[in-house]
Amino acid sequence: MDSFHEVRFPVGVSFGATGGPERRNEIVALTSGRERRNLRFAQSRRHFDAGTGVRSLTDLYEIIAFFEARRGSFHGFRFRDPSDMKSCPPDNAPSATDQIIGTGDAATASFQLIKRYGSGADSYLRRICKPVENSVRVSVDGMERSDPADFTVDHEIGIVTFGPSAIPANGQIVRAGYEFDVPARFDTERIAISLSAFKAGQIPSIPIVEIEP
Repeated sequence: MDSFHEVRFPVGVSFGATGGPERRNEIVALTSGRERRNLRFAQSRRHFDAGTGVRSLTDLYEIIAFFEARRGSFHGFRFRDPSDMKSCPPDNAPSATDQIIGTGDAATASFQLIKRYGSGADSYLRRICKPVENSVRVSVDGMERSDPADFTVDHEIGIVTFGPSAIPANGQIVRAGYEFDVPARFDTERIAISLSAFKAGQIPSIPIVEIEP
């Protein structure tokens, strides 16, 4: 049985979720007063609480149905990060030149979608593996490729593959723009709901964590 379902968590609820990236670092205080810091994980991991996005009993019903269909934390799913879901700033529309995803060598046909945070040597490269269908735009040396025969996109792993006649030449910069989801799962084995508490303004906790699909 596939452990990842290509379905999206209810978008209306996810837009009200709280959360973001987590980093795990080890910090040791030395006797000299200095600190020694070690990066425990090379990649960040996102955590969310979707409970803050629940606005109605209908939302609760939809989440319970989604939780049951995913068998709780067993199956992964797509989650829409309300603050980071595009190759560009959230108020902009993705363009074909947003993110550099590789450099052509006249032989390589496939390129992984990535998103760059920061600039220069300290920038962080994040692999984007769940692009939104029909949202990916691609350019080569600044020229957008729009012919359907030019490239295809695997929306389950985030790889762009150029057709035999459209493979980027040596030295050509390949860029892409897109919308994307976060591969995630429920970070709990149960959802505890009290209708009386909900009506009194208390929201349930619905933890969700990013995963490798």
